[in-house]
Amino acid sequence: MCGRFTLEASKELIASKLNVYMDELEPSYNIAPTQDILAIVGSTNGRRAGYLQWGLIPNWAKDTKIGSKMINARSETVDEKPAFTSLLARRRCLIVADSFYEWKRIANEKQPYRITVNNGDVFTFAGLWDRWESDGEEIVSCTILTTQPNNLMGEIHDRMPVILDERQREMWLDPTLEDKIMLKRLLTPYDSNKMDAYPVSKKVNNSKYNDSSLIQPITI
Repeated sequence: MCGRFTLEASKELIASKLNVYMDELEPSYNIAPTQDILAIVGSTNGRRAGYLQWGLIPNWAKDTKIGSKMINARSETVDEKPAFTSLLARRRCLIVADSFYEWKRIANEKQPYRITVNNGDVFTFAGLWDRWESDGEEIVSCTILTTQPNNLMGEIHDRMPVILDERQREMWLDPTLEDKIMLKRLLTPYDSNKMDAYPVSKKVNNSKYNDSSLIQPITI
């Protein structure tokens, strides 16, 4: 799964890498579920960046609390689940990050690791979004797709988030592409040779901690 990640990159770097622009961007070293996260959506008028609530609330949901249970979606069955199947065809997004955390079980404890991509470069998770409305209230939310782990992640956890490269990003945001079989083919494990992982402080377990000390490597 993917339950925490970071985004400390500047808006200028994100603009140059992903061809999107935003007015404000606050660095975060411990992004947690239910928080607003930076996402990119595509349309016939181009792509745009904005903030979505992390934890998908389907448009048909009766209770917004369901969002806290839907921070991730399994790519293998995304075209089968009622909450996701229609979104795969028409409501896809990219979620911007520059690292994520995962927990490895060691003896009776779970040790957090920070995972980076392409030597710490900005990257994107594959995501889905939806709009929930009720009694004048509106929440636009999203979920991160997960897949089987690559060789690196398999040593840490049995799942990993779907990370899309530049070619895959273009296809994922293409509003004219609705072929679910073709879209699912994009949802594969990222190349482990382009990823790195190292242990970090257990302070990351608490979302109240949010500073650069969280991404510093530790010795275990």
